[in-house]
Amino acid sequence: DLDLRTFKVIDPQSGRQMGFRADITPQVARIDAHTLKREGPSRLCYAGSVLHAQPRALSSSRSPIQLGAELYGDASPSSDVEVISLMLAMLQLADVPDVHMDLGHVGIYRGLARAAGLSGEVEQQLFDALQRKAIDEVVALTANLPPELASMLRALVDLCGGREVLDAARDRLAGAPAPVLAALDDLLAIADRLAARFPQLPLYFDLGELRGYHYHTGVVFAVFVPGVGQSIAQGGRYDDIGADFGRARPATGFSTDLKTLVTLGQAEIVLPSGGIWMPDSTDAALWQQVCQLRSEGQRVVQALPGQQVSAAREADCDRQLIQHGEHWQVMPLAS
Repeated sequence: DLDLRTFKVIDPQSGRQMGFRADITPQVARIDAHTLKREGPSRLCYAGSVLHAQPRALSSSRSPIQLGAELYGDASPSSDVEVISLMLAMLQLADVPDVHMDLGHVGIYRGLARAAGLSGEVEQQLFDALQRKAIDEVVALTANLPPELASMLRALVDLCGGREVLDAARDRLAGAPAPVLAALDDLLAIADRLAARFPQLPLYFDLGELRGYHYHTGVVFAVFVPGVGQSIAQGGRYDDIGADFGRARPATGFSTDLKTLVTLGQAEIVLPSGGIWMPDSTDAALWQQVCQLRSEGQRVVQALPGQQVSAAREADCDRQLIQHGEHWQVMPLAS
């Protein structure tokens, strides 16, 4: 997926192919592996521009501002819950309305496929069929498998819906290998904790949804809103990401496009009104006063040579610094 999304050019000097970054996550993994080198958990966040060869959808930008957070060094569901909670808090802060979340776990399908001993080609064909919910193709591709395994793989097609899906999965996958049951237990634990933290959040489960299957290793999640054809924030667990940098560690995280949040968010950005007009002066005491005011969050605008106090209103200033003896005081702007 990353290779297809990478915008590639030829270096005119060396003749070698280069690619603009399409995802910041590998850079974050490199920082965790080679710069921080921590043994315990690391919590990292980032924001920056990326470039895609093709947009995710017709309404998407090819140059999104990718924003996200990663948690390295812990493989428990608690890390997944922390990251998902942070993502939901971000959406609440941006006041994005009517969000709902999809949850899945690639370990369920991966564990069943390995138990079935599928070849790489058949596994890919079955993966494609599951994404399209093509039950006839799934039945055909599993026809030669042991009946119990075939039945469990076919069950993934319709194991989708509300919280009741997880209870149904416990029954229909009861005979699955241990890694599959462990993945289902993790998904249940994450779902229960999210439901407790965000009781108003609609949760949808799809055990046949394998978003990022070749990249993710555990839980996968995505947030959708009505009227938008693709997820507005997404993520999951990818415990193998650091292997390319010689230090594979458990990892989970999410990403979003800041441009999308600005478009969909309804939060009002309240800019501070008013400011303080600073006369054009070389007085050291004035500069010290200005530095103090700015450290307190005040907006101070310095007059340029020739500017009169009347220019202060054009700069949206409602106060001015006036000298009284050796000191400068903030006073209302003269009318």
